[in-house]
Amino acid sequence: MNDVKEKDYFWFYIAGLIIAVVVTLAMVKSSEHGKYVTAANAIAEDAANSAYKHAP
Repeated sequence: MNDVKEKDYFWFYIAGLIIAVVVTLAMVKSSEHGKYVTAANAIAEDAANSAYKHAP
C-alpha cells in the first residue's frame, strides 16, 4: 500500500495572500503621499489657504 500523504499548502497560500495585500496597500499609500505635498506646503505657508477653515 502506498500511504503517501500529500502536503497541505493552505496556510502558505493564506500567508502569501496577506503579504501581497500588505505590499499593495503600502505601495498605494506611498504613491498617494506625493499628491498632497504641494497642498501641505501651501497651507503651511498661509493657513487661510486651507479648505478646512476654522470658525473665528
